[in-house]
Amino acid sequence: MAVARLPLSIDHIPEEKRSIYDAEPVLSGRGMRIQWGHVVGLDGVDIDLYKGEVLAVIGDNGAGKSTLIKCLTGAYEPTGGTVYLDGQEVHFKRPQDAREAGIETVYQQLAVIPALDIASNLYLAREERRAGPLGSVFRMLDKRGMARRAGESVQNLGIQTIQNMGQAVENLSGGQRQAVAVARAAAFGSKVVVLDEPTAALGVKESGMVLDMIKQLRESGLGIILISHNMPHVWEAADRIHIQRLGGCAGVITPQSHDMGEGVAIMTGAKKLVQDQLDGAA
Repeated sequence: MAVARLPLSIDHIPEEKRSIYDAEPVLSGRGMRIQWGHVVGLDGVDIDLYKGEVLAVIGDNGAGKSTLIKCLTGAYEPTGGTVYLDGQEVHFKRPQDAREAGIETVYQQLAVIPALDIASNLYLAREERRAGPLGSVFRMLDKRGMARRAGESVQNLGIQTIQNMGQAVENLSGGQRQAVAVARAAAFGSKVVVLDEPTAALGVKESGMVLDMIKQLRESGLGIILISHNMPHVWEAADRIHIQRLGGCAGVITPQSHDMGEGVAIMTGAKKLVQDQLDGAA
């Protein structure tokens, strides 16, 4: 059975972006709960993500941000609740299941191999073999084809600082390494890309490059979940903002409906959304 949408008000969403909310959510969680003994990591969290949307997830340390994402993407198996993809119930037992369904996650600790070149990192665990007996019998990799397609993936994200796909990742800057990880997610994430603190260790210029990539991913029609502690970046990039607090959802706002100060106040518990704001998801 298809999932019912969460209540949604688009009054504060710019008019040119409202059409993305006409379709059903691409990824949803209902009643998400996980518990380890007496420790409750998530306590009945609901969430909706739409195609072509950047949904930021913010919260203090221990609020359940990463736990929620891991439950949605197969890294954790929740003790309660249901995950829906394109309106249909799904059960991810492992991250590989989510990847095969079109959901890619880029964690804060980048899963790149410094000694390998850029193309090899983009196709890590997805290596393509050459056609004919060279691939089927001798198991030779199609390195030229992978390098060409890796270059196309990087160009599609508007990354101008990476040109040589044969360059070792260890020779790249922090922002360029992040770009490689995001490009890999974009190349294989056909529905959803999750970014966990993508600008945490980057300077101003490199952070700007990553934010530009996020906008490119949104324009391509992917659903983007952005986990971040950097409030200016969240208010710049996000269409909606899901606020986690003490394992639950404190509310969903937009950059147009609430400023950064109000968002932080809700996140810390200094301010609470009234019930109609909670129901309408701002």
